[in-house]
Amino acid sequence: MTYQAKIDEFRTTIAAQGAPWNAIDAEAAARMRIQNRFPTGLEIARHTAKIMREDMAAYDADPAAYTQSLGCWHGFIGQQKMISIKKHFGTTRGKYLYLSGWMVAALRSEFGPLPDQSMHEKTSVPALIEELYTFLRQADARELGMLFRDLDAARERGDEVEAKRLEHAIENHETHVVPIIADIDAGFGNAEATYLLARKMIEAGACALQIENQVSDEKQCGHQDGKVTVPHEDFLQKIRAIRYAFLELGVEDGIIVARTDSLGAGLTKQIAYSTAPGDLGDQYNGFLDCDEVDPAQIGNGDVLVTRDGKLLRPKRLPSNLYQFRSGTGEDRCVLDCVTALQNGADLLWIETEKPHIGQIGGMVSRIREVIPNAKLVYNNSPSFNWTLNFRQQVYDAWEAEGRDLSAYDRAKLMSVDYDGSDLAAEADERIRTFQADAAREAGIFHHLITLPTYHTAALSTDNLAKRYFGEEGMLGYVKQVQREEIRQGIACVKHQNMAGSDIGDDHKEYFAGEAALKAGGTANTMNQFAAA
Repeated sequence: MTYQAKIDEFRTTIAAQGAPWNAIDAEAAARMRIQNRFPTGLEIARHTAKIMREDMAAYDADPAAYTQSLGCWHGFIGQQKMISIKKHFGTTRGKYLYLSGWMVAALRSEFGPLPDQSMHEKTSVPALIEELYTFLRQADARELGMLFRDLDAARERGDEVEAKRLEHAIENHETHVVPIIADIDAGFGNAEATYLLARKMIEAGACALQIENQVSDEKQCGHQDGKVTVPHEDFLQKIRAIRYAFLELGVEDGIIVARTDSLGAGLTKQIAYSTAPGDLGDQYNGFLDCDEVDPAQIGNGDVLVTRDGKLLRPKRLPSNLYQFRSGTGEDRCVLDCVTALQNGADLLWIETEKPHIGQIGGMVSRIREVIPNAKLVYNNSPSFNWTLNFRQQVYDAWEAEGRDLSAYDRAKLMSVDYDGSDLAAEADERIRTFQADAAREAGIFHHLITLPTYHTAALSTDNLAKRYFGEEGMLGYVKQVQREEIRQGIACVKHQNMAGSDIGDDHKEYFAGEAALKAGGTANTMNQFAAA
C-alpha cells in the first residue's frame, strides 16, 4: 500500500466516526501506524522466521550466502548494531542478533553476575528478547520520523520531486527488526518447563531457539569442563516441546537449533532406556566406558548392562555420573546431530574446543551422508584464542610442507615478536576468511560471536577511564569519543534524538497542535551537532 493510500484509509475511518474524531489528523495516524509496523512479538516471530527460512534456502543454493550475528546483552546494543549495519551496508539482509545465555547470566540476572550454569531467572531471557525488539522498533520509528520531517520540509519548499522520493523511501523502508537466535540453554527443566519457556520467548518475538543436550540442572558453559549430556530421547522430547510451542502460537516456520556439547562432555547422568540391540538407547549406552564383570564378583550397589552377550559395569563416579569412553566425542556428536535433524530440528550447533575447519567439516561430512542438507550455526567464540590457534595451524601446515620453521617457537606464537612475521600475516588472512571458508567447506550457514559486546564494552570503558581520569582529562572523552562520533557519523552523538526526543515532539504536535510544548527548539543544545 502506498503512503497516500494509508493516509486515505485513515481519512475514511475518521470520517465514518463523525464529529468525535474531527480533531484526529489522518496523516499523523498513518505515520504512527507506519512507525509501529510490528505491534506484537508474534508478528515479529512470524516475519523473522520467514526471513530465516528464505536465507536457509539461499545458503543451500550457494554457500557464499551465509549469515552472521553478534551477541547483544542490552536492547541499546542491539539497536546500535543494526543502525550501524544499515549505515555501512545499506541493508540488514543476512544480519541477525544473537541472544547469549552466558551474557544473560553474567549481566542480566537479579542475583548479580553468574557463571553460565542456568542459575539466572528463566524469565530474564524472554524479557531481553522483548527489550531488544523494543529498541529495534524504536530505531524504525526514529528513522521514519526523520523521513517524515524531511517530507514536510520538501512540501514546504514546494519541491514535489523530493517529496515523491521521500514518500517512496517511506513506503520501502527496511526495518531494523531482524531474526534473533535465542539461547534457551538446556530448557531450564523437563520438557514441560522447556515448552513453557519456549512459549514466552516466541511471544516476545524469537523465531529461532537454540537448545543443548546437557542435563538442565548440571548445565555448564560449552567451553568449560564438567559437561554432562542426556540420552537422545530426553533431548528429543525437548525438541518436540519447542516445536509444539511454535505451532500452538502460529509460527509454523519457527527454527529449532539443536546444539550438541558431546565433543567436550565426557559424562552422562543416566543410562539410556533400550528395548532392542541397536536402538537409539543402545547406541548411546554403547559409548559408556565399561569393565567386563564376572557374575560372581558383582559388588554392592553395582549398576550393570549387557552388550554383545557380555555383562558390563559402567564406570560410575562418586557424583553418580557415568563416564564415556575416551575418544568417542566426535562419534557422539555425529549421532546427536543426525538424530536431532531426524526428529524435528532445523539447524545444528556443534560446540568445539577450537576453530578448525577440518575438524568441523569432517563431522558435517559424516552427518550429510544421512542428512544431505544439514547445516550449522557456529560459535566463533571469544573463548578461543584466535591468534594463537591460527598461528599454530599455519605452523603445523608449514611443518607438513617441510618449510623452515627455525625462526618460530610454536609454544610462544602469541608473542608480539611475531606480529610482523609472514606466519602471522597468513594466520590473520585465515582468520579473515574463516567464515566464508567454513561456510563453503564445513556446512556453516550462520556464524555468530556469542559475547563480543561484553568484551567491547569492557575494552572501551577501560580506554575511556584510563584517559579521562588520567592526564588527558576531558580531552580523553572529547578526542576519543565525541570527536570520533562526529567524524564517523555515529547517530548517538545526538543522544536526545536517539532516546526519542524528536518522536516525542511529533506526538506532542499530533496531540496538542499549536499548544504543544516541544523540546526541539532553538535552545536545544543538540542543535550544536546539526552539521555533524
